[in-house]
Amino acid sequence: MALYVRMREVLSSNVRQLSSFPGVQLRILPSSSCFFDEAVQVRVSGLPPGQNVELRAKHTDDKGVVFKAAATYRADQRGEVDLSRQPSTGGSYTGVEPMGLFWSMLPESPHNKLLKRDASSPALIHIQVHKDGQVLTEETNERRFMADGVQRVPVRHGRLRGTLFIPPGEGPFPGIIDLYTLGGTVCEPRAALLANKGFVVFALAFYGYQDMPKTVDRLDLEYFEEGVTFLQMQREVKKSGVGIVSISKSGDLALSMSSFLPNISATVCINTCTANVLFPLHYKDIVIPSFIGSTKRIRVTKSGILDIRDILNDPMENDRAAVIPIERASCRFLFIVSGDDRNWNSTFFAEQACGRLRAHGKANYDMVSYPTAGHFMEVPYMPHHPSGLHAAVSQVVTFGGEPKAHAYAQVDAWRRVQEFFQKHL
Repeated sequence: MALYVRMREVLSSNVRQLSSFPGVQLRILPSSSCFFDEAVQVRVSGLPPGQNVELRAKHTDDKGVVFKAAATYRADQRGEVDLSRQPSTGGSYTGVEPMGLFWSMLPESPHNKLLKRDASSPALIHIQVHKDGQVLTEETNERRFMADGVQRVPVRHGRLRGTLFIPPGEGPFPGIIDLYTLGGTVCEPRAALLANKGFVVFALAFYGYQDMPKTVDRLDLEYFEEGVTFLQMQREVKKSGVGIVSISKSGDLALSMSSFLPNISATVCINTCTANVLFPLHYKDIVIPSFIGSTKRIRVTKSGILDIRDILNDPMENDRAAVIPIERASCRFLFIVSGDDRNWNSTFFAEQACGRLRAHGKANYDMVSYPTAGHFMEVPYMPHHPSGLHAAVSQVVTFGGEPKAHAYAQVDAWRRVQEFFQKHL
């Protein structure tokens, strides 16, 4: 803890100068410390007018994977480079992109996704200004996930595992279940950042986490029901209905929770499927079979990795038993979809879900689409994850998305998620 406090003291200054180039300054405004979902202004001063420099960003994630970005800029007549008004002429991105150094970072080891296991510590983004192989100046942006006073509480309650984030104050606050487990890790950034906005958020693990089974051949909806009950038991949580935020496989779990469990008021599904994918889902005397699709539809991209987008067929044609009966749900739905999702055809499935609700006389849904975004829609400024190892096929696959468009989509989707929960919880 003392070391972390010292780190914050060192990072508290907005300006750092290297002794060999005392006139060059790098500022991160309004502060070098901010929340992860906040934009900052990166500005360099003290350069010779017209000088070309390269700005480099570097971050090492919780798994030790190094992420980097670089962009070339030309100083204006005042000897300044301001990323909010001047274009990058080359590198990881081009054009005027105030946060380009952040969202364009890619891993040195290909196919890795930026991992944040513990949201109580910040992500440190080191930015340097280079010229002819020399570092002119540098600064570190401390990007925090938790506001002062937010509690992070590890949960080991019966068979429940996960992390609870509680805002400061007496409450009661709206409660949200965040279903985002990836590779046995509970992804905490989204849950922590939502807690900053005044929600109690339970990031609920459902496989591979701590002492949970590393592999599963079935899932039990009673486990998720216990998660909802546990969340509503917290004294800081409103006793009215809770929300759910989900992505990918967890999206069909969110649809099942909304369809079968009471006390669900608002559900966000990001790039999900309307059928129960991969594993049978059990609830009391109900079993929803697994929806798997055909590996014959897998294609290989020019870069030699797999494209599995069309592996799933239309579940309404041959796998109706696997379709989740969302017409039973009384909650509000927000479907967020990416037009270039290569994990599966999330646009098709979201349109199918909306059509199913409409056919049953319901208008309890909204859908927003981002035509050139990819599968992993994250919180703002999280680096794009274009490809990675997919557990279902045990090979590297493409997840799609044009990086710049994907970055803008993440910012807009994050605003919509907050507004949705504020309105319906």
